[in-house]
Amino acid sequence: MKMAVCLKQVPARDAVLRLNSDSTWVREDDVSFEINEPDIYALEEALRLKEKQGGEVVVCTLGPERAAQALKEALAKGADRAMHLHDPAFQNLDAYATARALAAAIRQAAPDLVLTGLQADDDGFAQTGVILAEMLSWDHSTIIMEIQAQERALKVKRELEGGWFQWIEIPLPAVLTIQSGINKPRYATLKGILAAKTKPLQRLGWKELGLDEESLKPHQKITKVFTPPKSGKVEWLEGTPREVAQRLADKLKNEARVI
Repeated sequence: MKMAVCLKQVPARDAVLRLNSDSTWVREDDVSFEINEPDIYALEEALRLKEKQGGEVVVCTLGPERAAQALKEALAKGADRAMHLHDPAFQNLDAYATARALAAAIRQAAPDLVLTGLQADDDGFAQTGVILAEMLSWDHSTIIMEIQAQERALKVKRELEGGWFQWIEIPLPAVLTIQSGINKPRYATLKGILAAKTKPLQRLGWKELGLDEESLKPHQKITKVFTPPKSGKVEWLEGTPREVAQRLADKLKNEARVI
């Protein structure tokens, strides 16, 4: 089975974030970056499927020069080759334009299965994977917690609301968005790190992908990023435990309206 995994490099979870001068995103000059957490689980699931079924794992990312580090980490963990979509025209793309560029690259790779993380840790839109599936005209499913490979099909377990799960069968080719916690991601070994240096890493711009700049115009635009104003207050409730419990229940029901 040939698989493609889409990765995104995002600010590290413990990074101190500061807004840029026009408050449209965070400053990137003093922030460390890492692979998006759900994408790490997607990569691990692809590597496990490869170990069971055989085949190839191709990793793909869209981003500036620094994003190549995410691909090198994936190659060190066991991916076979990488595709880096790197071009000035790819700056500030929304989910739709990003999916369009990824779809063009994936068509060149011709995989049987595409895995993405459920959503990105930085913007949290959870749109790219499903838009990508629509552009490829492939079947897709989201919030995947388990994958069982069958003959030209997959049996997958989806997470639903309220602690419920759903098993469905989906034919190949397909796109799946992977939920964090589906597996336990591996670390890169020294052997893997050394082997990654000899694995192919292909760089592609919009011309190599057969795209035009007009098709990459974003449909969404972030106009402002800001910290929500503080509006909370503390109110002390005094009295006996019974009196405090009664007053608290009254406030939760009639003021906060959460019960």
